[in-house]
Amino acid sequence: MSKTVFLFSGQGSQYTGMGMELAEAYPDVKVYERASEILGFDLIEKINGSEEELAKTVIAQPAIMATSLTAFEILKREGIKFSAAAGHSLGEYAAMVAAGILSFEDGFRVIKARAEAMQKASEAASGAMYAIIGKTAEEIEEVCAGIGGYVVPVNYNSSAQTVIAGETSAAEKAAAKFAEIGAKAVKLGVSSAFHSKLMQPAADDFETALRGMGITFNKPSVPFYSNLTGDVQTDFDDMPSKLAKHIVSPVKFTSELNALAEAGYTDYAELGPGKVLTGLVKKTLKEVNAVNVENQKALEKALEILK
Repeated sequence: MSKTVFLFSGQGSQYTGMGMELAEAYPDVKVYERASEILGFDLIEKINGSEEELAKTVIAQPAIMATSLTAFEILKREGIKFSAAAGHSLGEYAAMVAAGILSFEDGFRVIKARAEAMQKASEAASGAMYAIIGKTAEEIEEVCAGIGGYVVPVNYNSSAQTVIAGETSAAEKAAAKFAEIGAKAVKLGVSSAFHSKLMQPAADDFETALRGMGITFNKPSVPFYSNLTGDVQTDFDDMPSKLAKHIVSPVKFTSELNALAEAGYTDYAELGPGKVLTGLVKKTLKEVNAVNVENQKALEKALEILK
């Protein structure tokens, strides 16, 4: 019997108009409207606005989360069951709502606080991120260690792709070095070095905010897989500390996918804009189904496989 995991997209996957087709096709799924009330601004207006505005961390994070949860609510209405949840970086927050760890309202209150803390830290400390393609994680770690300045691997995405982050000059030097040795270095469209120590002020501010918000963290209704450990999470004590640590720690996504495969999951549905995670599943795992849900056409294809 097939087992389905819902995967939730991360930051950088946003684009103008994302999710609108699905929201219009399912007018009773009012995720954007409900989220907008909690956030204090109109998400639909922001998503249909300029790319530059949408790319701002304070807008992109809740907008991507709302797009992911729109797809989630639609799959629920279509009778699709899931037996595990995981997300990539930001996507963990939509996964926490899907798994019942956070309520819908608390989920958007938390992501608002996270996005504001990260936006503030990004403006205070510039940094850069590059996806390195064509070298192993070990080779990438070795090159980064030999670069003067601060640059480290932060997203272990697949056996052929690792993202590095750090101070702008050090990250640029590392990218040039990788190009020299035959790897491809693609600069990411982000404003700072996420998941690195440059985000420590954001982690500190976020943890302080979380402790003052009275957020309830519940035990998940399905297994929840964590970026921090690269495996199923069993300890949900002191979540403010864990979520703050998540901001400055590497995303162990390859380990997560391998753990999911070992647990017998066969169907992987990426909910949210783009198909980055779908691609990573296909690169990392063999003999599994991987689909994404971001528009009507993708939804129809996903339903054929998941039903």
